Amino acid sequence: MAGDKFERHRQPWNSAEIQKLHTLAKKGMPLKQIAKALTRSEESVKDRAKLDGLKIAKLH
Repeated sequence: MAGDKFERHRQPWNSAEIQKLHTLAKKGMPLKQIAKALTRSEESVKDRAKLDGLKIAKLH
């Protein structure tokens, strides 16, 4: 599991991924689930959301 975690490391976001991020964030999906759905790290999702001014739900 840990081996495939960063297979997309440092790859640029495409418009479809950004659109999906916006949709999932607006639905109130938590960060961990969004990251999994986009096959991105939580850090990457958090950074992109911040860049786009999105609020991500924080469920602990």
